[in-house]
Formats: sequence, C-alpha cells, structure tokens
Amino acid sequence: MTSAEAAQLLAPAPACSHTVAGSGQAQLCASCGRIERFKAQSRGQAGSIIVSVFGDGILTRGGCVWLGSLIELLAPLGLSERLVRTAVFRLAQDDWLEAVVQGRRSDYRLTPAGRRRFVQASGQIYASASPPWDQRWRLITVTAALEPSARERLRRALFWHGFGELGGDCFVHPSADLALVFESLQADGLAPLLGRLLPLVAANPQLSESGKDADLVRRAWNLLDLDQAYRAFVDSYAPVLAQWQSHGGAMDEASAFLIRSLLIHDYRRLLLRDPQLPGVLLPAQWAGHEARQLCRQLYGLLLAPSERHLNQKLRLADGQTPLASALVGERFGLHDPLTGSV
Repeated sequence: MTSAEAAQLLAPAPACSHTVAGSGQAQLCASCGRIERFKAQSRGQAGSIIVSVFGDGILTRGGCVWLGSLIELLAPLGLSERLVRTAVFRLAQDDWLEAVVQGRRSDYRLTPAGRRRFVQASGQIYASASPPWDQRWRLITVTAALEPSARERLRRALFWHGFGELGGDCFVHPSADLALVFESLQADGLAPLLGRLLPLVAANPQLSESGKDADLVRRAWNLLDLDQAYRAFVDSYAPVLAQWQSHGGAMDEASAFLIRSLLIHDYRRLLLRDPQLPGVLLPAQWAGHEARQLCRQLYGLLLAPSERHLNQKLRLADGQTPLASALVGERFGLHDPLTGSV
C-alpha cells in the first residue's frame, strides 16, 4: 500500500441510505463509505481484489468458482463483467488460476502454484500473534557474479519473502524457512541462480562493544512508511468496527461479505510489504499490532453473515454451492475448540 493509497483510505466517506437500527434516520455509514471509496478506484485493483476474494472466501470452499458467480459477487464493488473477465484472464496467464470448462460455462480454480502462494500468505494474514524469535538470523548471500537483471529478479523475489538487504550481495530475515524460500525461488523460475546462493543461519553473540540487533533492523528495513500505512488502515477501519459492534444486526449479509473482502484486501497489501519481524525487533508502539487486533475483531464480526452470503451466491458451473471447510473458523484463532463457536 503506497502513501497515496493510504490517503485514499482516509478520504471522507459519502452519505448512504442505510438506516442504522434505532437511529430513525439515514446517517453516515462507515461501511458504505469504504465500499464507495474502493469503487472510485476499483479498475486499477481488479486483479488484486480477485486474488483476495479467492484466498479469503473461495480457498476454503475448494478453491473453485463459476466465473458468472464471481462476476455477480464483485459487481457491488464497481467491477464490471468485462473488467472481471479481463482480470481473471490475466491471473490465468500469471499462473494463479486455470479454467475448467463445463459445457458452455467455465469454472476457475487455483493452479497448484496459486494454491501454494495462498497457503503461504494465509499463515501471515490470519495468524493470531507473531511467533517467538529463536534469536537467529537467516542470511542468503550471493557467492558469484549475477547479471543486473538476474540480481533484480532475486531482490524482488526475496523482498516478497520479507528479506531485507544488506548491500547488494546479502539478504537477511529473522525467521524465514530457508528451505521453503529456495523452493519458492525455484518455482518462480530462479532455479539457475540457486547454485550461486549460500543460505546461512547466524546468531548475535551479544558482545559488550558490538552493534545490536536493532541496528541491523534499521539498516535492512525502512519501517517508518509501513508504520504510517498501518495507522491509516486503523483510522480507516476503526469506524467500520464501531459500526458493526453497535449495529451489526441491522447490516445486511452482502455488506458483510464486501467489507470482509476489502478488509483482507487492504490488510494483505500491507503484509506484502511487512517483513513480519518478531515483536522484540519492532519499534515501540508499532502500529502493526493494533492493525492486526482490529482486523481480527472486525473479521470475527463479519465472518458468520458473510459466509451466509457466500452460501447464497457462490456457485460452480454445474449449479452446486461449494461448502466451506472447518479451516475458515480457525483464522485469527477465532474458533473455540471447546465450544465449537466462532
């Protein structure tokens, strides 16, 4: 999420026609305001919101949907049929989705590569808390010369895995699974580079005169812009959370699905930039903690009504409704294994 996108999140919300229970009059609706702000710039985010909807709403239902059903689900966000078709076609070209022809209709499902990407992202998006740190740094060092274009491809690929850069030949992360990172680099077409990369695990011996782990963090990552983006996210969704806490029973299930999709869409885009550092390495008053808590609270309020909406609207090409698996209730640690409630 860029600074311009963060500012767009905070633009004044338009008035809407919702009458909140007990108010007796139409008033400013935080949920509709967020939806309208997205509609104002939805064309440029069509592919990204489709990725978010697949990962959040469709993956737990088998990862497959009839294209016509997807078009209907996204229409209230200002995405036209043509725009959705174009975006889905491009996602198929990028190996996210693949078509499954059913007579005159087509389902779209996640490719194996697309499913792998979603599963990896889900571990970050829906975690209830940051895992503890083992006090070890993961390093990937470049041991041989790389062409500038190959080095840039490597840098970008490692950036999406949260790695910071220490000069041009060393990348660092506090907790990445190096084996999985190498598997992903291979799947992303970087297999010819792997023999020129040396993965290492290092520990700070905490010598009295040495630098600190926090010094390395400041060198490898610029967290100021990300902190500000998290604060914009909190400022945007705090009124939406307050609305659903006070008047959720008066809101319709379609709105729950739309806000849930936008919530995860916005949060996911922040996490793409977030190296997911352990709490002990983050600045004091890190806004990402508040953003995660807000996202978890609002998601919990939206989950049941949005799932009912998907039960009504989500269809496969043969007309069947794919049912949600139990995994949906485990997100953010919302499922209570003792009571079975969410």
